[in-house]
Amino acid sequence: MPEERLSPETVVAIDGYLKPNVDQIVKRHDLFRKVKDDIEQHEGGYDSFTKGYLKFGLNVGSNGEVVYREWAPNAREAFLIGDFNDWNRTSHPMRKNQFGVWEIAVPPSSPGICAIPHDSKIKISMILPSGERVERIPAWIKRVTQELSVSPVYDARFWNPPESEKYKFKNARPPYPKDAKIYEAHVGISTSEPRVGTYKEFTTNVLQRIKYLGYNVIQLMAIMEHAYYASFGYQVTSFFAISSRCGTPEELKELIDTAHGMGLTVLLDIVHSHACKNVLDGINEFDGTDHLYFHEGSKGRHELWDSRLFNYGNHEVLRFLLSNLRFYMEEYQFDGFRFDGVTSMMYTHHGIGAGFSGGYHEYFGDSADLEAIVYLMLANDAMHLLYPKVITIAEDVSGMPLLCVPVNKGGVGFDYRLSMAIPDMWIKLLKHKTDDEWNMSDIVHILTNRRYGEKSVAYCESHDQALVGDKTLAFWLMDKEMYTHMSDFTPMTPVISRGIALHKLIRLLTHSLGGEGYLNFEGNEFGHPEWLDFPREGNGNSFHYARRQWNVVDDPLLRYKYLNSFDSAMNHADEKYGWLSTQPAYVSLKHEVDKVIVYERAGLLFVFNFHPTQSFTDYRVGVDEAGEYSVVLTSDEGRFGGFDNVKLGGQYFTTPMEWNNRKNWLQVYIPTRTCLVLAKRSD
Repeated sequence: MPEERLSPETVVAIDGYLKPNVDQIVKRHDLFRKVKDDIEQHEGGYDSFTKGYLKFGLNVGSNGEVVYREWAPNAREAFLIGDFNDWNRTSHPMRKNQFGVWEIAVPPSSPGICAIPHDSKIKISMILPSGERVERIPAWIKRVTQELSVSPVYDARFWNPPESEKYKFKNARPPYPKDAKIYEAHVGISTSEPRVGTYKEFTTNVLQRIKYLGYNVIQLMAIMEHAYYASFGYQVTSFFAISSRCGTPEELKELIDTAHGMGLTVLLDIVHSHACKNVLDGINEFDGTDHLYFHEGSKGRHELWDSRLFNYGNHEVLRFLLSNLRFYMEEYQFDGFRFDGVTSMMYTHHGIGAGFSGGYHEYFGDSADLEAIVYLMLANDAMHLLYPKVITIAEDVSGMPLLCVPVNKGGVGFDYRLSMAIPDMWIKLLKHKTDDEWNMSDIVHILTNRRYGEKSVAYCESHDQALVGDKTLAFWLMDKEMYTHMSDFTPMTPVISRGIALHKLIRLLTHSLGGEGYLNFEGNEFGHPEWLDFPREGNGNSFHYARRQWNVVDDPLLRYKYLNSFDSAMNHADEKYGWLSTQPAYVSLKHEVDKVIVYERAGLLFVFNFHPTQSFTDYRVGVDEAGEYSVVLTSDEGRFGGFDNVKLGGQYFTTPMEWNNRKNWLQVYIPTRTCLVLAKRSD
């Protein structure tokens, strides 16, 4: 069935301010419909089109025959070469069809036995119209490895383990999480030792930590193979190959399957916004041209990232990218994606030098890259139709309207957007303002300033804020005293006391007020003591900062355990009361002198005192529902590094009198730099 044309009334009903731009929104939806209809008519629909990895690249038949196909229209001749034929450049010629696709079938060496050995090296050798011979790693290759002692250039491997060595998934995907509490992780840095961590180690050592902390979603970074470790995975060379630094495909499958068995959803940080410009082990200039997968010339280059930009209007590029999504859902059983660099994709200026003020004229018109937006619409539409429980998250700083609205209603189709203004706010406050200069109204505005009906993921800091050149919040708060005063045997200094207190307040305020999802980068939950810096020439190729120091949180004598315990308690409180999956909070108080914020969400009453010195006794706060309340979470508990001035439980009775636009009020004791969460007692 053809996609129905978008009605302008549908768009205006979502957001009346979009009325002047309705024609452009309908236009981009028409472009989407055209491409989707073409896929339906000529490719058999999404289901067939997104299985390109079963047609392209190297695929093994039941009889052991290997069929290899590659799109390289500029090549005049092509040959499959590798260990299997002693790198003979003429023995295995390929045939080219009218669409520029080369093909060869390598018969089995004996019935059911591939003539190409498992894990052996392989390449495609091509002769260009100029007569030049070039050799490339297959674009759809599923395994590449790097021998740095020999060369930094990757080798393609034919990954076809015997049946007995293939990982068999045991666990079904977990139920769709009612909210997303995301643990952002990088497998390579997930060991305390100064080296690259492995998938197996992550499975054994880190999954249990994530489960204990109460996160229900893991977002894995730097999985797609990238030539330069220090790129954090954002310079992808082989899109269908996982990073071999951390282990084998079977070991990543085991990690994901084990996470599923623990009830954890697993997302892939997908990089479709750009590609590494490497030629010898990337897909740049694959068939000798500048414009196979990418736009040619300056349009196909990102000047800041020094990388190549996809031509999303090309049919074969769409096949490649959409199949890439399907491949990770099927082959590895990922549950969804965090799309990197969505701002760069959606605008012709890539967000470079663009300050988004929120004016709707900034999102439409000449600056909108319609081909890229249509690709994102297709990606979301296809994945949500094929996998109704898929989760997609957009990394977008621009605030594009309709980004998280279904495609059939004129949206781009994401489930969540990252609230990228929130971490910027916290860093700016800690860098540039003294505690008594913090403006409660400004903080609340940034935390609540999101498009109604479009879900946001709030976070205090992600991997971006952990990188060298910046500091984690814990480092901004406590800096060098973290090396000398984080032991319970040392005095609780004013710096450490303030740091532990504000670390907890900032997290709970962001978690409960900032969105419909929450994200934390691994290690930050316990105030990881150092920044993140990958081995590179500038640091002597040191792994010292490219690891997570689990030892400090596991040491019962150190104060990191307090932050870790609070993080866990916060997530488990949400699991019980479900504030992330309810309507946004109602904020009844932003008191600039007292530095107090009060709001209600999910039937809970949240009270925050950010005042650096002042505690308040019998502080009156408004609450809509009458009844008896008790404290269900407070940052002041001793197990969270607090002072036990406020106890759990207690009896807090409402008085039926309007206060701060609420029908009732009650009184609480709220010590300096402390937060309370109160719940109404059930009868």
